[in-house]
Amino acid sequence: MKLFIPLQLGSIDLKNRIVMAPMTRNRAPGNVPNELMAEYYGQRAAAGLIITEGTSPSPNGLGYPRIPGIHSPEQIEGWQHVTNAVHNRGGRIFIQLMHGGRVAHRLNLPSGAEIMAPSAIRVSGNIWTDSQGEQPYDTPKEMTRDDICTTVGEYIQAARNAIAAGFDGVEIHGANGYLITQFLDPGSNTRADDYGGTAGNRNRFALDVARGIATAIGTEKVGIRLSPHGVFNDMSGTYDGIAEQYAELAAELGRLHLAYVHLVDHSAMGAPKPDQATVGAICTKFRGSGGGAVILSGGYDRERAEADLMSGAADLIAYGRPFISNPDLVEQLQADAPLIDADQATFYSPGAAGYTDYPRYMP
Repeated sequence: MKLFIPLQLGSIDLKNRIVMAPMTRNRAPGNVPNELMAEYYGQRAAAGLIITEGTSPSPNGLGYPRIPGIHSPEQIEGWQHVTNAVHNRGGRIFIQLMHGGRVAHRLNLPSGAEIMAPSAIRVSGNIWTDSQGEQPYDTPKEMTRDDICTTVGEYIQAARNAIAAGFDGVEIHGANGYLITQFLDPGSNTRADDYGGTAGNRNRFALDVARGIATAIGTEKVGIRLSPHGVFNDMSGTYDGIAEQYAELAAELGRLHLAYVHLVDHSAMGAPKPDQATVGAICTKFRGSGGGAVILSGGYDRERAEADLMSGAADLIAYGRPFISNPDLVEQLQADAPLIDADQATFYSPGAAGYTDYPRYMP
């Protein structure tokens, strides 16, 4: 099966086409990666590529409790244990850089950090805080031009830190309603300057970040995740011109020669299904303008993954929740063996339960 055939991604060789998708797991007390996380990722090193959970490039981006950062010496050292654990088992690993933007609460941020976003528009609903439980989202500060410049610089330095920590590359999180998506979406970006208004202006922040990181660490070490038509975290889902906007964004990203674009489909979890014409246009424009591979994710089983690889719709397939409860997922897919269901009650709780204690596959 093509799913198990090696692939060269940018400058690295992958031993199969199976990607462990980035998933928030909230196991980093104090926002510092630890040995428990190293064990977790090391257990799953049979994946062709692991993409870590969203990791903040700055204190301002730490919107959730117990998520890691990569902006301090302690965090870089902590991530070194993770990358060593994966590499010692023959794996490859990219870090996902995720700035929460308005998806945050002040109780989850360190002292001195600010909640900021393209516009001062609050997310509806509540967010968990360890100190006071569920709380309404805070209203963000609208970013100034200086804030934007500083934040782009933080992404770039975080990418450099990731390479120093031993990562094979960086995935820019431009999906699921976090800061970059907040700039892309006219529902969360009502700016009147050159970072808002037109689709091209709304694309500018994503491209500034991608261009800066690619220049700093090399285009072959950079991918980006996008979620066209996504509604998570109060995104609009569909709006006038979305297909054209994302097609142009994909073309610009392709011209940067990024290693891959990673597209999200959360319809298996009840979200609206992305318009396939938009998805197809993104893939065509990205590849046609010089971009690398396409990663597709969202509710894949073995047969559907193989079909999309054989058709050329994707070069790699990302699995999320199956990797939580099946650390030997690659071997299980090869054997077409039954999979264990994940315990949703432990997705975001601290400790080893529901994290490193799932049984290994016994053929």
